[in-house]
Amino acid sequence: MQFQSQNSFDVKQKIEKSRIAILPIGAVEAHGPHLPLGTDNFLAERLSEKLAERVNGFVLPTLPYGQVWSLRNFPGSINVSNESLIQLLIDIGKSLYSQGFTTFVMVNGHLGNGTALKESARQLYETCPQMRVFYFFYPGMDKATEEVRETKSAHGTYFHACEIETSYMLYLAPELVEMDRAITDIPDIPMHADVTPTPWEEFTESAVLGDATLATEEKGKYIVDIALENMVKLIKA
Repeated sequence: MQFQSQNSFDVKQKIEKSRIAILPIGAVEAHGPHLPLGTDNFLAERLSEKLAERVNGFVLPTLPYGQVWSLRNFPGSINVSNESLIQLLIDIGKSLYSQGFTTFVMVNGHLGNGTALKESARQLYETCPQMRVFYFFYPGMDKATEEVRETKSAHGTYFHACEIETSYMLYLAPELVEMDRAITDIPDIPMHADVTPTPWEEFTESAVLGDATLATEEKGKYIVDIALENMVKLIKA
């Protein structure tokens, strides 16, 4: 169910039947020549819709801006601070709690949001004790990814506009992918990038971290469906 499509006269009774609120969270940032700036938004939103169908939850309007410090200097990227994002998520969570929701699910489409989501969840844990808070970023994807990946990851943690994320898009939002413009760019990411602030323009001009030409809908479906099933299990547990 789309929360923003409801009306104030009926929504109270509907919340009593389904106390699960799902918030897609993404970002606006460079994703190479073949994917749109809003890739993380589209992924989070469409994954949230699939999740809502399985757990009978409400999908909130997508939160479209994220912490994209590493890519903030690329054309089209829009960055917000962790502090701003944390406070906004806390305010949303508290408001949902006051409306009667008992489960708040943040479906994250952008790795850079992870710190803010975790911190906001911790604060909501203290202030909204009767509400469960989840922050999901494709749970279980690591094992599934290794089973279908054809190229070695450019980084142990990052994946971006590459074989994997492009496959996600081919599954969840294929109409937005320009595969004829997909490229291979496997940068040499320096070790210091893991231990000190390092803008990505120091090691990539494209913002692509891998071989996007190897992406397929089948790979995306395999990984995303596993992550989706894990989310359902965690919420229902």
